[in-house]
Amino acid sequence: MDSLFNQILLHHLHDNVQQLALQRNRFPQLSDAEFRFLLQQVDGFQRTKDKLPTLSALPDWWFPVRLSCEQCSSEATARYKAQQAPTSQRLIDLTAGYGIDTFFLSERATEAHYVERNADLCAIAAHNFGLYRPHIQVHNTHAGEFLIQYPISDTRYPIPDTLIYLDPARRSQSGGKVFRIEDCEPNVIELLPTLRSRASHIMIKFSPMLDVTAALRTLGKDWDTHIVAVNNEVKEVLFLTGIGMIHAVNIRDKATDKISFSEALERQANMTITADIQQYIYEPNAAIIKAGAFRFIGEQYGLQKLDTNTHLYT
Repeated sequence: MDSLFNQILLHHLHDNVQQLALQRNRFPQLSDAEFRFLLQQVDGFQRTKDKLPTLSALPDWWFPVRLSCEQCSSEATARYKAQQAPTSQRLIDLTAGYGIDTFFLSERATEAHYVERNADLCAIAAHNFGLYRPHIQVHNTHAGEFLIQYPISDTRYPIPDTLIYLDPARRSQSGGKVFRIEDCEPNVIELLPTLRSRASHIMIKFSPMLDVTAALRTLGKDWDTHIVAVNNEVKEVLFLTGIGMIHAVNIRDKATDKISFSEALERQANMTITADIQQYIYEPNAAIIKAGAFRFIGEQYGLQKLDTNTHLYT
């Protein structure tokens, strides 16, 4: 877009989008396509300025359509993923969408690949990355096709230096929500042998509704699980190739609470049941409850459970 478009956009970023949409005749200098894009940018900025504070403040940063803005990772969770990801020479995001996770994960990689089958999202990503992450290559293709076509084994970085990231779509072909790993698109279970042959590090993001125990039965035990909440609301479940640790994470405005344990530590932890309420009643945050650290949290902090069938402690 030219400088005139940018000037108009900056002037109207905080306008009411619905009202602006009815004022087409005020912008004779814009084509219909440019006017629609103007509305998309105003709407995208307003929807993500709190969710993506750093990116939405960047000059000339473009926003996709409403659904993509609503579905993308928040800056807080994307930064957390980048902190947990091993430093790799090559990053491959196979289901990149708007590219927020790609953007932050690529800080830890020399070479990065954004893979997305939606051409409009690819165009927006190419623009944004061209300005702020030029080492990210944009590929308009399907995850499975990319793995077949891209000669990863022939490039200069070996398998141990590669991180593959996926955020499978959690909707069926009919548009309904799905929660099992094998029902997501792409099917990670089918792809897993190929992923393991291409990368030593794999990170997968799933819905906060995921049954973690069932998922680990399907994927295998060689994963670290991260239950990620923001201000006590679970936003996503991450699996990263590892040693079977479970991390309950609550990202707050000025601090992050994190408890790490294993299934063995949870089983072995001593848990005292009491009917006598002491000075305080304690309820674990949503990430701890989702992670299932019910015995471990009691032993760790000297808590007594008020009843076997409750998650309240004293």
